[in-house]
Amino acid sequence: MELSDIIILLILLGCMATYIPVFMCLFFTGVLGFLFFTDIPLLLLFQTMFRSMDNFALVVVLFFILCGNIMTAGSIVEKLIKVANALVSWLPGGLGMAGVLACGLFGAISGSTVATVVALGGFMIPALLDNGYPEKYTLGLMTTSPNLGVIIPPSIGMILYSMISNVSLEGLFLTGFIPGLLIMALVCVYSFFFFKNKKEIVRKPIPSFKETLAVFKEGFWSLMLPVIIFGGIFSGVFTANEAAVVACVYAFIVELFIHKSMKFSQVKQITVNSAVTSATLLIIVAGATCFGRLLTLEDIPGRITETVLSAITSPFVFLIAMNMLLLVVGMFMDIISATMILGPVFLPMLDAFGISWMHFGLVMTVNLAIGYCTPPMGVSLYITGAIANRDLIYVSKAVAPFIAIQIFVLLLMTFFPHVVLWLPRLMGFV
Repeated sequence: MELSDIIILLILLGCMATYIPVFMCLFFTGVLGFLFFTDIPLLLLFQTMFRSMDNFALVVVLFFILCGNIMTAGSIVEKLIKVANALVSWLPGGLGMAGVLACGLFGAISGSTVATVVALGGFMIPALLDNGYPEKYTLGLMTTSPNLGVIIPPSIGMILYSMISNVSLEGLFLTGFIPGLLIMALVCVYSFFFFKNKKEIVRKPIPSFKETLAVFKEGFWSLMLPVIIFGGIFSGVFTANEAAVVACVYAFIVELFIHKSMKFSQVKQITVNSAVTSATLLIIVAGATCFGRLLTLEDIPGRITETVLSAITSPFVFLIAMNMLLLVVGMFMDIISATMILGPVFLPMLDAFGISWMHFGLVMTVNLAIGYCTPPMGVSLYITGAIANRDLIYVSKAVAPFIAIQIFVLLLMTFFPHVVLWLPRLMGFV
């Protein structure tokens, strides 16, 4: 590494160590790098920043955020939980299984881990505790299961990765189904055996066919939301961007006129809250783009690629190194910033090792999703800790078995790429 590279890295790490917001760290580092290490006018950096936010690909993120907020404010989330309960709550550990299934269903609409934690944590954590489930199991389950929000499509992380890599977004979405379903299945199996012989946990009675039918009838309009999103995208009726808009319109109609769980007076506040969240995301994207432009002009990705290729010759070793690095990065950086910064650095290396860009996008997304549940900066840890009034250390210990399950799935899909690529290949995206 050259001296300028080390100085840039130290500036970035120094800013982060002082608790400056991530987007400001990236922006300051980009500005100082432009001033001291390039002869290019600073105006170019500001043009880059505004151009990064004027990207049509970001529309899908903004509308999925709005859709998630509509669901949280209305009754769609509650009805999805009822459907999940009807399916599995009568089994040993069934209420825990219902929690992970509900996270999968909600994640298939919202595309966000944080939104899933906030929306479902407030419902499921008190319900599990009231039914006698151990607190550590409850917090571990409801801290890690919301990771399905960015693994099962639509995923905000995948959308941003597609934007920087030009990989098919529809194909990238398809890669997330297998690992998402595997995580759900393994957590359900773990819950079954964990509670199989615990008689103190009261199981709900097996619902009759009539009761199950009534629950599905009540939740029909909620269940149709992911069907419309994925059916429309993969049938070619509309694009992923258009799907986000359709999902918002559908959710508004359902909540206002069918469920009648939302009033017209709430629409303005929900829209404003979504705009604030979207603006936060756009600022991070702008800061990361400024920093990424500096890296490109300094040819830092190219030099890193040369260094890595001279030290690593095996794709197997490369993937292990990437997993270890991304897991560490996920402990300190959110998925949006990490994807925007590290994506352009790693992409040039993939062809040399014969690694599919689409496959690596999924690997990167799952690694960074796990970072939501790992200290010291895991956002999900703080949210569930606040709900249950527990400290970071307690929640960090509680997530350990569930993190182990997710890392197992991560390793499986990393070293057996055909497991996750067969579906996009079947649909013609690979």
